[in-house]
Parts: sequence; C-alpha cells; structure tokens
Amino acid sequence: MAKDIVGISSMATRRVLADLKEQYQRKTGQSVAIESVGGVDATRRVRTGEQFDIVILADDVMRSLEAEGHVKSGSRAGFAESAIAVAVRSGAALPILTDEATTKAAIMQARSICYSTGPSGTHLLKLFEKWDIDRVMSERLVQAPAGIPVGALLARGEAELGFQQESELLDVPGIVIAGPLPREIQSLTLFSCGVGSKALNERGAMDLVSYLTSKDSNASKRRHGMEPR
Repeated sequence: MAKDIVGISSMATRRVLADLKEQYQRKTGQSVAIESVGGVDATRRVRTGEQFDIVILADDVMRSLEAEGHVKSGSRAGFAESAIAVAVRSGAALPILTDEATTKAAIMQARSICYSTGPSGTHLLKLFEKWDIDRVMSERLVQAPAGIPVGALLARGEAELGFQQESELLDVPGIVIAGPLPREIQSLTLFSCGVGSKALNERGAMDLVSYLTSKDSNASKRRHGMEPR
C-alpha cells in the first residue's frame, strides 16, 4: 500500500473534500489525510516548507505558490467555484437581497456585520469602498478569526449579518442563509488543487488531483454549495 496522501486546504472546501476523500478512499484503497485550516495559515505553512502532497486553495494564491516553486509547475488545476452568500442568526428577519440597492440598504441598516479573512471578506470590503461607506461601516465590522466560520459568530449573536462562501455557511447550526449576493455584485472564487513541491507521494497526489477535477466529483461539489469547473 502506498503511503498516505497528505494535504492542506482552506476551510471553504473542508466539507466537500471530506466527502470526496471518503469516496476516493473507497474507490482506490488509498488513505488520504487533508487538514483544513484558515487560508492565510495554510498559505504560510506551504511557504515555510511544510511537506504536503496536495494543496487546495483559492486559485490566485495557488498561482502565486506555483510561481514561487511551492506547487509543482503544471500541476495546478481548477477544482470548484464558490459564490458568496449572506446569512443571519436563526429567527432573525431575512434581509432583502434582490439587487445591489436592496443589499446595500440591508447592510446600512445592520448594526453589525461579520466577514472572513478569506476572499469573501476581501470582496465585501471592496464593495464598501465602491459604495463609499467604508468609514461608516468600519465600527460595525466583526472579522471572524482565521479558521473560524462566520456562521459561528452569527449563531452566538455577535453580528447581525454574515458574509462568506456559501460552502462555509451550509449546515452551520443556529443560522439561516438568506441567499447569495445579487449577480451584479457577486464574486465567484475559484479554488484550485495542485501537487506540493515537497510531495513525498507525488504519484498519489497527481491521481487525487485527477479525481477531484473529474466528473465523478461534480455531485458532491454541488451538494456542498460549490460548482464544478
């Protein structure tokens, strides 16, 4: 039996990867161990030379890691896309998200807003700058610590509105997903997978990348709030 395939990913893909890992292990008999942490922490660990056979992170980060030699050149492949959704604590009134204007109004009315350290948080802050409300909103913002779901803070009542990848808000107890951001202000994040430059099981990692990007993985991706590439 080949040695384990060891990997690291951001929190946004942890549920779908847990599902696909089990399917892959049943299909091949190959053991897979993927650790899901905050994206910033995962990127730092890869950059400091920690050994991983496979890396799954936002594509812009993966491009940088590949250019820096931390991901094997040519191994990076699109895994899945994830949209940003809006959530509230269970029992709270749902915001109206029909278009940009109603979404902005809901944000302006909220006394507190939770966002992540990942791509969804970056996009939200850029929206505030575009609307010229960044200074007004600054005192109402609550940033979830790296690796902590926005939904967890919403469920505890620490914020009224929460913004994060839909895949991270699904099935979080104590919250309700109000819906995705409207199309005109939506931002899809592409997550990619690739073989780590320090891979000890390169062949296994390459095979897993092929499986994660195959049609066999599409149903699981959709079930966990993501779209296949």
